[in-house]
Amino acid sequence: MNLVDVIEQEQIGDKEAPQFNVGDTVKVHFKIVEGNKERVQVFEGLVIAKRNGGIRQTFTVRKISFGVGVERTFPLYSPRIDKVVVTREGDVRRAKLYYIRDLTGKAATRVKEKKRVVEKKEPVKKTVAKKTKEAAQA
Repeated sequence: MNLVDVIEQEQIGDKEAPQFNVGDTVKVHFKIVEGNKERVQVFEGLVIAKRNGGIRQTFTVRKISFGVGVERTFPLYSPRIDKVVVTREGDVRRAKLYYIRDLTGKAATRVKEKKRVVEKKEPVKKTVAKKTKEAAQA
């Protein structure tokens, strides 16, 4: 491990990076400083790219605002990012979704949603519960 990696690990420390992937729709709560006031601004859009690299990790979010595509690149470990909330998980087969830039309308913001697998639990039979109560009383 070289010196740069050691310093990066010290800087990251025990900060937890939010878990999301390319294709997910996220809300990025970003701190904005205006004069001496600080407020949180929400930027909601589709994650079209993630770049890894230790503390230098970035992700790019794209949204359509008033008919114009807006992209913003955020550093993942920035102290200005308050939180990242995943609103929809996307099911994509590419690491970078740059082809989204050429699409218009709904196609520019929609990605197939990831299907969640939910296991069904079998209901407990009441007859079994009654038999155990009778056995406990006897």
